[in-house]
Amino acid sequence: MRQQRDVLADLSEEGFAVDELVAGLNSEGWATPTPAEGWTVRHQLAHLTMVFGLAERAAADPAGFDAFLKELPPSFAEAVDAGMKPHLAKEPGRLLDGWRTQRAATERALFAIPPGQVVPWLVRPIPAKVLAQAGMTELFGHGQDIADGLGVGRTYTDRVLHVAEFTALTWEFGYQARGIAVPGQGFRFELTAPSGEPWRFGDPQAEQCVSGPAVDLCLLATRRRHRGDLALVASGPDADRWLDIAQAYRGPAGTGRRPGQFAAPAH
Repeated sequence: MRQQRDVLADLSEEGFAVDELVAGLNSEGWATPTPAEGWTVRHQLAHLTMVFGLAERAAADPAGFDAFLKELPPSFAEAVDAGMKPHLAKEPGRLLDGWRTQRAATERALFAIPPGQVVPWLVRPIPAKVLAQAGMTELFGHGQDIADGLGVGRTYTDRVLHVAEFTALTWEFGYQARGIAVPGQGFRFELTAPSGEPWRFGDPQAEQCVSGPAVDLCLLATRRRHRGDLALVASGPDADRWLDIAQAYRGPAGTGRRPGQFAAPAH
């Protein structure tokens, strides 16, 4: 049986893990390029602060969140740039303080939502748990960019359960981002946790399957590693194609990572 984990407690712990990556950086460290083209470590934290600000607003002020979305530029890239701009205007120390304050506010807002209540989000209302999982996915992906930029290894924990589950919930995103027809049935995901525990997600009756380390699935779906550098196995043609297009986020896929760009992850 898959372990039960508190997504909000894990969200807080994952936020601390990102803090540890950047807390001791000097000005040169904040200006370090990351694998995301044109983005430094500073851009990565500004993006996380922006996303967590959106999540707080969605949880604490649904009407204000909906009104805010209507004011955003229609272009995805322009909306992201606009959201990051006020954070990038801060010097690194103030940016870090702002990130910590925002993270704490977002956690309080999510904790205050009654179980089962949905909140508005970018496409449709979702349960608060799923919004927290989306936050975990952001922390995992952008935390990986920061670590890769700084040349720091990461210790993966079973907190990735939430990212893996979110990936299984959003398996259609890669097709939708590219305007490709979505297969009529999803996949089974048979994964191994960092602790060695077996995890199962997705449609248990699905004929096609993706299997392998849970960390590898998270790296693939956040597009922080190329499938060729991961130990994932696809059973079935649709599952095999999915490994090329998987993404657990809305918006353009981006260029992803090149084969061999990084060493295989340590599980």
